[in-house]
Amino acid sequence: MTDRAQVSHLLRRLTFGPTAAEVDAAVRDGFDATLERLLRPVAVPQAPPMGEEPAAGATREERLEARKKQREQVVALGRWWLGRMAAGSAAEKLTFFWHGHWATSAQKVRSAHLMFAQQQTFRRYGTGDTSPLVRAMLRDPALILWLDGQKNTRKAPNENLAREVMELFTLGVGAYGESDVKAGARVLTGWQVDRTTGQARLVARRHDTGRVTLLGQTGVFDLDAYADLLVRHEAHVPFLAGRLWARYAGSFTVPGSVAAAGRNTTALLRAVCRAPEFAETAGTLVKQPVEWLVGAVRQLGIAPTGLDGTLRALGQVPLRPPSVGGWPEGAAWLTTSSTLTRLRAGQKLAAQSQEAPADPEALANLLVVDGWSDRTYAVLKEVRKPRELVALGLASPEYAVH
Repeated sequence: MTDRAQVSHLLRRLTFGPTAAEVDAAVRDGFDATLERLLRPVAVPQAPPMGEEPAAGATREERLEARKKQREQVVALGRWWLGRMAAGSAAEKLTFFWHGHWATSAQKVRSAHLMFAQQQTFRRYGTGDTSPLVRAMLRDPALILWLDGQKNTRKAPNENLAREVMELFTLGVGAYGESDVKAGARVLTGWQVDRTTGQARLVARRHDTGRVTLLGQTGVFDLDAYADLLVRHEAHVPFLAGRLWARYAGSFTVPGSVAAAGRNTTALLRAVCRAPEFAETAGTLVKQPVEWLVGAVRQLGIAPTGLDGTLRALGQVPLRPPSVGGWPEGAAWLTTSSTLTRLRAGQKLAAQSQEAPADPEALANLLVVDGWSDRTYAVLKEVRKPRELVALGLASPEYAVH
């Protein structure tokens, strides 16, 4: 792999799609310096203008108006976030990773304010040791609402949050038993979201203070003690390393050097990118629709506006994962229907772009594609119109899989 191919691969994986100029700069700086720059902490952004959280109201008309305003605020937040992604920060790519990992949907939460607060938790704690992150997420209002924590009381424990925290967020299947789910649910009883303040608080009369046996330990545990049991469990680091490897590298076996980095997310990402196997994953990872579209917008120099309809058509809208398991991965995004949708979207993007590549080589440089297959090249070399060339390049397998 050449130096240019090496840094192109790094930039494609850690950001939402590099521009040719960014690749040029990375070649000058070198792989190591580029990696460290991408992993450098960035400032947490201020909240975008969303307006006040709408009150539910007493009448049917007032409730409908509040719901309408809530939807508008969620749409506005999603557009603001797409703009952040298009700025090219690796930090925002990591925020999007955590959003898919701790998958929470505004469709049920119904609050842009709470969804933004969860994003801020990812930005503040998602780059370091996972202990503060898990502690914060167990008391995250959006997650509590999403997984029915409001219904979890000492008289009627609800197991949803405890189960998903262990299965999908921290440990993985097989690392816990049904007794741990029941015990974890008891520990999390009583946590309620105050819609007026947007904060979660422990309501003592709804909380179970009894002793439980949880992940091999017996005692009276509070939320933070539960979080500590999770992150100190032997399954936690391998599980997280596997999720990061799958999202940033691919479906290959996770190298032992990655999990050896411990439970600091930045250290884990550094280990992913420095693993010898990382270079071998080039051309194997299917872009999610958000990655595909934001990358195209960046590379074509288009303002990141009006993307909502395209993302709905492609099946991935930020803030609205389809389930607690997040969005599908891999070949699920490579259906005939999705290819046609990418082609139509590519035609619209190409019509807005000022870029005019004259041939397949110039197009590869523009879209930061290492090379075309013989089949794709044979199609592209016959195209004479730059915009048609761009549209076909965006719909190509080489651009969809990076």
